[in-house]
Amino acid sequence: MESFVVHTENIEQAKTVKAVLKALKVKFEKLKGEKSYSPEFVAKIKQSEKDFEEGNYTTISLDDIWK
Repeated sequence: MESFVVHTENIEQAKTVKAVLKALKVKFEKLKGEKSYSPEFVAKIKQSEKDFEEGNYTTISLDDIWK
C-alpha cells in the first residue's frame, strides 16, 4: 500500500480528484487542521498575525474602501 499527498489548486480540482478516487474505490481521507495547508501559506498567516499584534497594519474606513 502507498500513501499520496495531493495538492490541488482549486475546489474544482479537489472535486475531480475525489470523484476519480471514489470511482476507483480507493480509500482516502482529508487532512484537517494546519496539515491541510502548505507550510508557506501557514508561515505567511503567522507573519501577518505577528505584524498585526505589533501594530504593523493599515486601517481603511468604510467610506474609502471602494475609492
